[in-house]
Amino acid sequence: MTDTSRTDPVPTTTDRRDYARDLPAAYAACEEITRREARNFSYGIRLLPAPKRAALSAVYALARRIDDIGDGDVPGAATAEAKLAALERIRVSVQQMRAGEPDPTDPVLVGVHAAVHRYPIPLGAFDELVDGVEADTRMDDEAQRTGEPARPHATFTDMEIYCRQVAGSVGRLCLGIFGSRPDARASGYADRLGIALQQTNILRDVREDLLNGRVYLPTDELARFGVDLRLDEHGALADPDGALAAYVRFAADRARGWYADGLALLPLLDRRSAACAGAMAGIYRRLLDEIAADPASTYTGRRSLSGGAKLVVAARALMGRS
Repeated sequence: MTDTSRTDPVPTTTDRRDYARDLPAAYAACEEITRREARNFSYGIRLLPAPKRAALSAVYALARRIDDIGDGDVPGAATAEAKLAALERIRVSVQQMRAGEPDPTDPVLVGVHAAVHRYPIPLGAFDELVDGVEADTRMDDEAQRTGEPARPHATFTDMEIYCRQVAGSVGRLCLGIFGSRPDARASGYADRLGIALQQTNILRDVREDLLNGRVYLPTDELARFGVDLRLDEHGALADPDGALAAYVRFAADRARGWYADGLALLPLLDRRSAACAGAMAGIYRRLLDEIAADPASTYTGRRSLSGGAKLVVAARALMGRS
């Protein structure tokens, strides 16, 4: 779903200001989190007008917090039990927002609550995101118990459900802020665009996920391509016969189809929102193309675009050339 990095700090007892009475400060805190943490998304978010930028930064900050819990990057949430408890607290926080009672000392919750009152943001999508991160947490627990990587996705359909939870949900949250011309297909386009981004993340992070005891790729597809997903003696992904590279190219080509479907959303958006969505998608789509052109570039570490390349994609999106 979101880029991996540190989580936002939780207010201490000596810094528990009432953000509900100072909404600009709450939004400013959310935008600072986005600037610091959103290595790819920030290039799109900065193209929005100020009100939408503030709202989307708040949504991103809460999604980032949920993701960080799953990755164990939140203090006090190192074990599976602690992570699940922290995720349940997020669910309670979302319920409190529905009731109009966000924690006034938490700038992220205050920012999201204010955004929900300004835009038709589907709060239920946060519950879906929590569902996906809970699945990750249980996967990690299984890997620790068995000493073997967890492989929860027997088929692509299983992986698609997971991608919809952790990334399609974010696409629909963004759409609530973007707004669109009346079209019953808009939510589905946003969902498919998020799923396309998550497929790219999975192909980018195969080695890192394997090191963390996670195999997101569908078991039946790996078997069909003859892929034995493991590390070689140098710590790189092993691919002695090119089977993994062939699979990556196959999976990348499928992900392109999801991008093609999801990008049908852009003509339904206003210019600045289309530029934002186009920049986000464009960065990940270019990364996908580079991975497909050279699968081995992901065998030793995470591949990413340079800052200059991201700026070019964002500029093209602003010109309507996503």
